[in-house]
Amino acid sequence: MWAILQKDLTIEFRSKAGLASLFVLGLLVLLIFQFALPGKPTAESASAGLWLSFVFAGTLGAQRTFLLERENLAIEGLKTAPVDPASIFVAKMIGTLVSLSILQVVVVPLCVVFFDAAPRDPLSFALVCLLGNVGFSALATLFASISVSTRAREVILPLLVFPLLVPVVIAAVKASAILFGGGSLAEASVWVQVLVAFDVVFSVAGWLLFEHVLRE
Repeated sequence: MWAILQKDLTIEFRSKAGLASLFVLGLLVLLIFQFALPGKPTAESASAGLWLSFVFAGTLGAQRTFLLERENLAIEGLKTAPVDPASIFVAKMIGTLVSLSILQVVVVPLCVVFFDAAPRDPLSFALVCLLGNVGFSALATLFASISVSTRAREVILPLLVFPLLVPVVIAAVKASAILFGGGSLAEASVWVQVLVAFDVVFSVAGWLLFEHVLRE
């Protein structure tokens, strides 16, 4: 598992094109959302713009992880390697999680500048981001592995992922808006519980189903 994760991260950091494209896409979505809103930005608009940029950029990153495996039929090597398919899923999921977390380190400060909103408790906000990232990474990794073998993979993945991401996006936006508005993590506890439940469900589902997805 760790060898696969190290390989994926090494490729991303060496090429730099993948991470750069994520940064540009995340920034563009944030800018468009900021200029499209009339009037003074609010905590709700800041959190909504932030998570929309994460979702669009993260979907691109998750798909890129499996597109790299298609080059030189590397995916066939993973299928025949004496590795537990669940370990491959975890490695790919953590790789997406790391890329998304790096994106957030850059985009969150820009969101604070653009929307003039900052969480009162940065650690609580970091926890919300982590929980949202885990749920997103688990779901996106599972469906990226399904869509990568289709011809219209660039279209199929968003169509599969976006409807299922609705609960985690709503929960993350609501929790982030409370923190941006000066609230505490306790006030956002209901939405945090939704994020935790989503993380558990799709992480376990990916762990159990990835073997069948890989074989197909």
